[in-house]
Amino acid sequence: MDSRVTDEGLAIRRRRECDRCGFRFSTIEEVEILNMSVIKRDGHREPYSREKLEAGIRKAFEKRPLTAAIFKKLVSQLERDIQLRGRTEITSQEIGEIVMKRLPRFDQVAYIRFASVYRQFQDVESFKRELNRLTKKRPSRRPSS
Repeated sequence: MDSRVTDEGLAIRRRRECDRCGFRFSTIEEVEILNMSVIKRDGHREPYSREKLEAGIRKAFEKRPLTAAIFKKLVSQLERDIQLRGRTEITSQEIGEIVMKRLPRFDQVAYIRFASVYRQFQDVESFKRELNRLTKKRPSRRPSS
């Protein structure tokens, strides 16, 4: 009956009607990444898994304010960025960098949590360097007196 783009162009909402009974309902169609392999650090390949991406993001946002809508938007944006590479293979490092570019816009604490695992911080100095890099990108907003 009707189709509309939703979620900033990341999904299509379709209004439908059953041919038999006339019942009306809506469906939402999202792009799914198929036939993409992820090359892991040790060199082995495995199929791309949205669930693994979501699990990593959820871990970073643990006990942080995160609505289902924001989570869905973030994952969709990350998948779009992955697809824009236009290849059938991507390294896990490339996926990590894509996540690292997007996360600070959503939550700086989640970014640092993700970075600590992704960059494999070995000491406090590594952690401090990443915090400094983050604060240089986004100056803190202090109320003016």
